[in-house]
Amino acid sequence: MKKILCFFVFTFVFNLQAQERPKLVVGIVVDQMKMEYLYRFSNDFSKDGFKRLMNKGYVFHNVNYNYMPTFTAPGHASIYTGTTPSIHGIVGNEWFSRKLGQERYCTDDKSVKTIGDGTKAEGAMSPKNLQATTITDELRLATNFKGKVIGMSLKDRGAILPAGHFANWAFWYSKTGAFVSSTFYGEKLPDWVTDFNNEKLFMTYINKGWNLLKPIATYDESLADENPYEGKFNGAKPVFPYDLKEMFDKKNAEILRATPFGNDLLEEFAKKAIEKEELGKDAITDFLAVSFSSTDYVGHNLGPRSMELQDVYLRLDLTIADFLNYLDTTVGKGNYLVFLTADHAGAENPLFLKDKKYNVANIEPKDIVKALRKFSTDTFGEDLVLNYSNFNLFFNKEIIKTKGLELVKVKQSFKDFLMTQDYIKRVYTEEEILGANGNDFYLNCIAKGYDSTEDGDLVLLNKPGIVEHYIATGTDHGSPYSYDTHVPLLFYGWNIPKGETHDHKDITQIAPTLAQKLKIAFPNGTEGKVLLEVLDK
Repeated sequence: MKKILCFFVFTFVFNLQAQERPKLVVGIVVDQMKMEYLYRFSNDFSKDGFKRLMNKGYVFHNVNYNYMPTFTAPGHASIYTGTTPSIHGIVGNEWFSRKLGQERYCTDDKSVKTIGDGTKAEGAMSPKNLQATTITDELRLATNFKGKVIGMSLKDRGAILPAGHFANWAFWYSKTGAFVSSTFYGEKLPDWVTDFNNEKLFMTYINKGWNLLKPIATYDESLADENPYEGKFNGAKPVFPYDLKEMFDKKNAEILRATPFGNDLLEEFAKKAIEKEELGKDAITDFLAVSFSSTDYVGHNLGPRSMELQDVYLRLDLTIADFLNYLDTTVGKGNYLVFLTADHAGAENPLFLKDKKYNVANIEPKDIVKALRKFSTDTFGEDLVLNYSNFNLFFNKEIIKTKGLELVKVKQSFKDFLMTQDYIKRVYTEEEILGANGNDFYLNCIAKGYDSTEDGDLVLLNKPGIVEHYIATGTDHGSPYSYDTHVPLLFYGWNIPKGETHDHKDITQIAPTLAQKLKIAFPNGTEGKVLLEVLDK
């Protein structure tokens, strides 16, 4: 009798402890998603996708990135580390490195190799450049490496950075149509991944092509098809319907990225991962990090007012609805926690705004470089510009030293010149950035995104509405202005109350909030500011 009583007590205590954490956490990042899209397309969404998350979960209406530059890799890193590029070190997707004196990519790692059906370069990737731990790392530590962590995306950086340093796996999409990984995670792909790749599901989407999901009258929130602010779509005119098979024959499976079906393929892969890796099947919390990238590719190419972008979001809404239903069935309602956010937002096309009489413009980086080099040779008799990229200007210190010039005077001279340019709002020196005291909002954003071992001698801040992009169509992002920083944040599921707030929040509050929710350690670089609204329950 005593043994039976002890058994029941043990079982009760074990179950009580198990309830302290969800069985599965699912982090969803939608690349380049503006909070505004949840409002603009609301009438056309189903009740089971975005609206389910909003109506039955907690909505943070006013979440912003608190640094510049607002790019994909820093965004993913900041969501999951709970800190900014100045600490976690991912200062761009690719950037000119002051330390190395050359370009580097955010997840480059020549010490590892591709596994799976991908090119040599596609798999030479790992999280080694990420200097801080992630919430996924802390979960692995907290569960003594028993809780599984898997990251996945069409983009390598969207899979690798969220999954952190201790992940079981990270998978990303190859131009071959297969999901690949690197030897950082294992010597060969899991059998289920190989089997999934062998099905060549991507061809199903390519063969059926892309037409509008709904009647064309539904898309009255967007501009007309083939408007002057859209770029080409995989080399074709931006007009529905799209013959994806013809594009595939001319190129490769890469074309799927810039269609809504890249998101669909990733969702199918995510469901397969949950099934075969048995995520959420026991009392030890697992974490699946999913990043939908097709929204970003379409946004860049065709812009935020295109029918194509609206169609991508209407289809993504259905994809999310299907995924939530799958989680209900496999993990169980109330057993999983989902959060959805974005790695950055995106600007309006400046030509579109200019046609509406807002005096803004698109500035091509090559034109900025040309003007800087001319000023340098006219003023100093030498080209002192080593590199200009990602709003950072680097000087050639060797030439400056050889000519006996003072670096501080060179900086001031270039700063004075740049302040005469119509597109420039402010220019900051390294010294001003490192001495930021918080009084200048935009300087503070730049300081939070600045790593003195990697970034430039000067950082440029363009005026609001100015877009620095290599082509005038479509859109881009990177600034500290609200059109690039304001993103959605939805929490749903395990122990999440229903509600909403319009209070200002920072993107770096997500990771420490999850840490408190899961009762695990903070990621090591975070300031630890949390979202109390979802911690009360």
